[in-house]
Amino acid sequence: MITIVGSVNMDLVVQTADFPKQGETTMGELFTTVPGGKGANQAVAAARLGGDVHIVANVGDDLFGKELVENLRANSVNSEGVSVSEGAASGIANILLSDGDNRIIVVPGANYQLTATEIDLMTKKIEKSDLVVLQLEIPIPTIKHTLELCAELDVPVLMNPAPAGGFQKEFLQYVKYLTPNETECEQIFGTDMETALENHPNQLIVTLGSAGARFYDGEKHVIVEGFKTEVVDTTGAGDTFNGALAYALVEGFGLGEAVKFGNAAGSLAVEEFGAQGGMPSREDVERRLGGER
Repeated sequence: MITIVGSVNMDLVVQTADFPKQGETTMGELFTTVPGGKGANQAVAAARLGGDVHIVANVGDDLFGKELVENLRANSVNSEGVSVSEGAASGIANILLSDGDNRIIVVPGANYQLTATEIDLMTKKIEKSDLVVLQLEIPIPTIKHTLELCAELDVPVLMNPAPAGGFQKEFLQYVKYLTPNETECEQIFGTDMETALENHPNQLIVTLGSAGARFYDGEKHVIVEGFKTEVVDTTGAGDTFNGALAYALVEGFGLGEAVKFGNAAGSLAVEEFGAQGGMPSREDVERRLGGER
């Protein structure tokens, strides 16, 4: 069982041919609302693959909150750990898309009302988990409390340290797997990627976008190549990788195999619109892997 502790947002997506410059107005081509949030995205990614996934999160008592919970349930994510804050707005992400790239502004809303109290109410669920997955779009004190609780219960943690500005070095002692991208890695460790990897063997996994991901196994650097794909929308690709990585690790894959599985899932996710739109099934991933498993 995988328990995700994290954010749930409604993504407000605008697609345009050109990103506007400062003070400039440009015409958009598309506007839509789609469920997102790093926590929800990773939960849906793991559940689509067939995982037993539970989420601990917080939404507002608005229309977005109801839609977000319904979407989790529709994707087979157990949502009994989702609390509702009265009078609060659900979190949103304003996403601007252009030519396969994106720019994102997150307004946390009710996500920042997820407290240690809600985490403690889910202690029994966390204790039964094979893996807990965290990101950094909820309050830092809540993250700290969750990490300490997982350590007390001897439950391993996978942390996707995004946005990286919220990461604290003390988190490392509680985390079994840390999955920044290359920019986040340099921001967190203040050194080059190779040195950071060598200092954290089999713990630090750096994602490299279309180039795949890499880690250090204690003896050598392991580069796990990505997959060629036709990019439609990169939003949620990293979340798909993390959800798939978590699923594969719980399924008993070795680290290299799990990273390759995550790369394949992420490559499929970018072929459809929306953070969750292209998240694949296990059968989809196995086809991309060429039936290797």
